[in-house]
Amino acid sequence: MPVIDTDHWLMDFYQVPIELCNKMKPLFPDVSSKDILDYFRMHGMYQKSSHSGREVVRTMEQSNIWSIVDQEHKALKKKWKGPDVPIVILPSNTANQKLMTETKGKAGLAFSDKLILFVPATISEHELKALLIHEYNHVCRLWHLQKDEQLFTLLDSIILEGLAEHAVRERLGTAFISNWTNFYSNEQINRIWNKVILPDRKLNRSHPLHNQLLYGWNKFPKMAGYCVGYYLVENYLREKKIGIVDILGEESEVIANLSYS
Repeated sequence: MPVIDTDHWLMDFYQVPIELCNKMKPLFPDVSSKDILDYFRMHGMYQKSSHSGREVVRTMEQSNIWSIVDQEHKALKKKWKGPDVPIVILPSNTANQKLMTETKGKAGLAFSDKLILFVPATISEHELKALLIHEYNHVCRLWHLQKDEQLFTLLDSIILEGLAEHAVRERLGTAFISNWTNFYSNEQINRIWNKVILPDRKLNRSHPLHNQLLYGWNKFPKMAGYCVGYYLVENYLREKKIGIVDILGEESEVIANLSYS
């Protein structure tokens, strides 16, 4: 079963998260438990808490978190012809105001062979589905594209994000897409694409500028790469009159060039 029974882990090890990470060692065979914990906390996992594991699990079960993820994953896997990957669900850091403001407390980590979801214990069904759809779409994109992630360029990264957010829009509607999709007008996006992203589109993901352009850090427009990727995908889908499932394996260059031919 792809959705791992982390409810059992949380019952026993909620207050000792390093032990939770020990349980995940088979998913990260070459990484220490401490490094797993540090990485998870950096990306949204809960910090220290006065609650017990039993309390947290009870609240998460009342929200039907494991059941909703399991059912939605099965539907998405069939729709997108995606892979079976283990899905780990853990509580998120709801004390992080930035996380709560920007994503309503939810976060995820997508790999080609696994998926990690960090969620508030009281997350709504649609918000939970939106997170899973976005992150599992990443997994499916990697699966269908069959490109080494180490070879990903900035263009690959922005198309990856654009596809994932359009997947949310396609399945749940505009009410549950991220607010960054409305940061700029089409005219502004065109300028950001041509002046900011396009000249550096071939940057490898390991280049220091990659994440600055993708997220819009420092001098760059906020969420620049994400926003451009969303509109590139939108234009391509509209022009071709197709859906997300039809372009999961399409080359990033094709999507970008046809969108702005």
